[in-house]
Amino acid sequence: MTLEQFHDELASASPAPGGGSAAAMAGALGAALVAMVARLTIGRKTYQDVSAEFENLLPRADALRAELLQLMVHDADAYRRVMDAYQLPKDTDAAKTARADAIQSALQHAANVPLRVAQACAEILEMAQRAAARGNKNAASDAGAGALMAEAGLRAALLNVEINLGLIQDERFVSRLRAEIQPLEQRAAQRQAILDTVHTRL
Repeated sequence: MTLEQFHDELASASPAPGGGSAAAMAGALGAALVAMVARLTIGRKTYQDVSAEFENLLPRADALRAELLQLMVHDADAYRRVMDAYQLPKDTDAAKTARADAIQSALQHAANVPLRVAQACAEILEMAQRAAARGNKNAASDAGAGALMAEAGLRAALLNVEINLGLIQDERFVSRLRAEIQPLEQRAAQRQAILDTVHTRL
């Protein structure tokens, strides 16, 4: 769908796409801005010393952007899978057991998708820091905007992980994901340092 169609669907009463897809979009925007700064740095005479660094960074930024665009779709699909599981029959004990298992499996999948979004956004945030500090000075504000988009995507994605964890009964699974969430939350906090760097270069 077009960007306008996605926004219309997001604003509708339909629960999917929702916050998880929006988080992935924010991350993709951050990756696009980082890629732009890289392209504005590579090959420029003033930035010869860091050109190789940004040549290495660029394909990763593009790959994360493409992945996050796919994750926008996967997140909406994951929610629909949860809803489908809740609609399964429960008229016999066997059906109830199968339904409960399907719900738990779908919830775990629905937690894993935004976790991957958060991980990708955290990586983009680190690339934005490099872009802000060493990229083309004329695009420093774009690097800062990329950092803000990546942080928003990261934090929004973690909210979507948390809401699913509250419904998951597998304590080992929940503990593992909570252990992965903690360092991601800490990485989101580097946004202010990036903005400080941007302001010194404006």
